[in-house]
Amino acid sequence: MATESTLRPSADQAEVIDVTRLRVAIARLSRRLRRHELAGLTPTQLAALSTVERSGPLRLGDLAAAEGIAPSTLTRLVTVLEEAGYVTRQPDPSDARASTIAITPLGRETMERLRDENTALLSQNLLLLTPAQRAALAAALPSLELLAGPEAPARVR
Repeated sequence: MATESTLRPSADQAEVIDVTRLRVAIARLSRRLRRHELAGLTPTQLAALSTVERSGPLRLGDLAAAEGIAPSTLTRLVTVLEEAGYVTRQPDPSDARASTIAITPLGRETMERLRDENTALLSQNLLLLTPAQRAALAAALPSLELLAGPEAPARVR
């Protein structure tokens, strides 16, 4: 099914939003920010480590649900993170059959380093923009944050 690639302005909007261009630009910027050294991790492993850092310690099932991946896939992913020293796996005190995952100091240091590298890379790229372009981007930040947030608007099917 083809979808509309532009959002037409309402009476109070002056600009037409080319949704395809926006999607492509966001995807390219995201790839550029991920292109650098990822501490030997895949983007999926990095996302899981970030979730553990932000929300952990977590049970494996909760992490699988948060990341939207199958528990068997998550088990392999967590094993890689554990072997690299980024997380520890401990028995869940409330359920002996389950385990929890927590980030280690190395995992936390690695996440901080990657964030610093991404911030520096993005800062350098922003210097390529004109002051007017940077101002337009700054004005768009609240909308981009809303779209990227955990409570993003529901998908239209």
